Amino acid sequence: MTLWRDTGVVLRVHKLGEADRIATLLTRRRGKVRAVAKGVRRTRSRWGARLEPFNHVDVQCWTGQAHRNGLDVVTQAQTVDAFGAGLVGDYPRYTAGCAVLETTDRLAAEEGEPALRLYLLVVGALRALAAGERDPHLVLDAFLLRAMGYAGWAPAITECARCAQPGPHPSFNVAAGGAVCGPCRPSGSVSPSPETFRLLDALLHGDWPVADAAGAPARRDTSGLVAAHLQWHLERQLRSLPLVERG
Repeated sequence: MTLWRDTGVVLRVHKLGEADRIATLLTRRRGKVRAVAKGVRRTRSRWGARLEPFNHVDVQCWTGQAHRNGLDVVTQAQTVDAFGAGLVGDYPRYTAGCAVLETTDRLAAEEGEPALRLYLLVVGALRALAAGERDPHLVLDAFLLRAMGYAGWAPAITECARCAQPGPHPSFNVAAGGAVCGPCRPSGSVSPSPETFRLLDALLHGDWPVADAAGAPARRDTSGLVAAHLQWHLERQLRSLPLVERG
């Protein structure tokens, strides 16, 4: 058996037997990992609460041969950041955080594959949500856009998705891949405001002065386009996204 140690974010947990729990984590070096935490549902467990969604932990595990189901087994966990403490009492931030975790779980589909960029994105998004200094919807949309970039799905914003003609362009079409020029515009395209396109670009590139200055209509339209683009590529709806309250 091999012992390994890494830092990771707990994405989700579910019960196993009477006292154990399986935790799914996105780790810095090993990518997505599912590991058994034995006995953590017993009241006397000293570190079970550390393996809860939103927690950023330093975790030590035995490799899969240590458990009959072939899963790794957690032997130690130390809290690095307890992001959940800043989220659970605030519904908008909590639901945005849930959408971050679910999206991360879906995008890091292959266990054991390194996903350092996605790991850094989710840690940054949860830290920003827990700090409470920015609109949680902007933080969520920035995370979703950058996560889609990690997956190769980032929408075209400043050039036509079909012919690559530099913009700005008047229309957006999810199936086409983002912004589209007049000649390439498919039926069913929408026509967002120029401010919406500026906000999309600002969130993708981290231009927070521009993002923070955006008005409510542009924020709503941007959230709708980001959600539609993400779920078109995922081919099914995220369960957590409809719970996010949009202003």
